[in-house]
Amino acid sequence: MSKIIGVAGAGSWATALSVLLARKGYTVWMWSKLAALADEITVKRENIRYLPGVIVPPAVEVRVRIEEAVHGVDAVVFAVPSHAFREVLQSALPHLSGTELIINAAKGIEEDSLRRLSQAFAEVAGPQALERYVVLSGPSHAEEVGRQVPTAVVAASSSIKSAEYAQGLFMCDNFRVYTNPDVAGVELGGALKNVVALGTGIADGLGFGDNTKAALMTRGLAEITRLGITLGANPLTFAGLAGLGDLIVTCTSMHSRNRRAGMAIGRGKSLEEALAEVGMVVEGVRTTRAARRLSELYGVNMPITEQMHEV
Repeated sequence: MSKIIGVAGAGSWATALSVLLARKGYTVWMWSKLAALADEITVKRENIRYLPGVIVPPAVEVRVRIEEAVHGVDAVVFAVPSHAFREVLQSALPHLSGTELIINAAKGIEEDSLRRLSQAFAEVAGPQALERYVVLSGPSHAEEVGRQVPTAVVAASSSIKSAEYAQGLFMCDNFRVYTNPDVAGVELGGALKNVVALGTGIADGLGFGDNTKAALMTRGLAEITRLGITLGANPLTFAGLAGLGDLIVTCTSMHSRNRRAGMAIGRGKSLEEALAEVGMVVEGVRTTRAARRLSELYGVNMPITEQMHEV
C-alpha cells in the first residue's frame, strides 16, 4: 500500500513538496487553512497564487481541516511560515498517533522565545519525540523544485534512522537528499542566511556591484558560523548545502523573497511597502530581530545582522 503523507501548508514550498511526493507515487493530503485556496487548487490543479505553472497531480488532495490532513498518515511535512509552526503543530498534535515522522521544512527562529524550530517542537511534543523530528533544508526554491530542476538538500535529525527515512521519501532523480546529524547547524544555516539575503538585496537595490555582494555573503557566512558554533552547531555544516549552498541561492536569485524585499528597500521603499510588493512571507525580517537578540545574549559579534536590524 502506498504511503500517505500529510503536508501542513499550502504555500509555494508546501505545494512544491506535495507535487514532488505525488510524482513519487505517494498519496498526499495537503492542508490549507483557506477554503477558497483549497477549492481553487482542487478544481484547477494548480496553485495559481503561490506556485503558478506547476500542475498539481490528482494524488494531492487538498483539505481544509487539519485533522483530515494528518490523521492516519505515515509522515507529516510542516511547510508553514516559521512563526506559525508552533501553533500549527499544536493544532495537528492531537490528531497524530505519536509514531509519524515529523518533517519540518520551515526556516526561521521564533522571535519571542528565540527557539529554533526543533526546540519549539520539543516543547510542544516532548523531548522524547525529537527522534521522530527531521529538518529539511538547503538551496531549494519552490519554483525550481516544482519544475523538476535538479536540487540537493539536507535532512537532519538526531536519529539517523529518521533522517534516512526522510531521505527515502524525497529522494528522486532530480531531488537529492543528504543526511546530517547536526540539527542545530542545519536550522541556523537555513534561518540566518535570510538576514544576509536582505542585505545583499539592499546592496543590489542601491546599485552596488558583485564585489559588494561577495563581501556581504562571505562576511555574512562568518558571522552565521560564529553564532552557530556558540549555539552548539558543527562549523562544517555551514560550509555545506544547508549553510553556504542556501546562502548562495538566497542572495543571488530573483526567486528569493528576502533578496527581492531588500532590493525594494534599497530602491527607497519602506519595509511595509517592500513586504507588500513581495506579497508573501519574508522570513528574514523576523529572523533579523531574533538573530540580533541572540548575538547580544551570547556576546557574538554580528555586524551585518546589527546593520540590517538598524535598517
